[in-house]
Amino acid sequence: MTIEKFVTVKRSKRAKRVALRLDPVERIINLVVPQKMPLHKAYRFAQNHETWVRETLENLAPPVPFKNETILPVFGDQLTLRIENDPARKRITIKKHNEIIDVKAGQDDPTNRIHAYLKKLSREGLADMASEKVCQIDRKISSVTVRETKSRWGSCAQDGSLSFSWRLIFAPYEAVDYVVAHEVAHLVHMDHSRAFWTLCRALSDDFMEGKYWMQNHGNELMRYGQ
Repeated sequence: MTIEKFVTVKRSKRAKRVALRLDPVERIINLVVPQKMPLHKAYRFAQNHETWVRETLENLAPPVPFKNETILPVFGDQLTLRIENDPARKRITIKKHNEIIDVKAGQDDPTNRIHAYLKKLSREGLADMASEKVCQIDRKISSVTVRETKSRWGSCAQDGSLSFSWRLIFAPYEAVDYVVAHEVAHLVHMDHSRAFWTLCRALSDDFMEGKYWMQNHGNELMRYGQ
């Protein structure tokens, strides 16, 4: 194949070496190139990794749009989006009952409102999990926020504030639990020392399974709402 058709060149002032990186949101492979590297050398590097480029793009999980009857994994539960459109309706309302996320919409596309609703659910669930875990250590959480991120699933600041990707709502329980344990452990150890990993393991319900899933399947979380 002609490699130029399958990669997007990104010049980087910070990059010290050429690299291929998947952008799971845009569903493309970025060819990250140091500023002074000739482009033909970068393309040669990409060509040498043609098999990886092709297989990575081919193996991307299909997008999951927020459409009527779409089934979404929400903190381990399988919930069905039930979208009802009525042109006479002026406001979009969203309510969850049993295994249904009931969306009453007018003529406007409710996708953005569904995003906002799921972000709210995500923050509430992640905050609850973090609160449970912080009780096991002598620390306090100052705040919990959720954001749209491409690579970092969570972060912990010196002031005790925790931030998570809202898309963790779609991950299996063990994976979400691991990420929350990881950030709560940073309230004690702001590093990745042996002591940090010991605490992270102790705070996780299934450390190995959660870490493995995030490392190998985390990119799949970006496909929801696409």
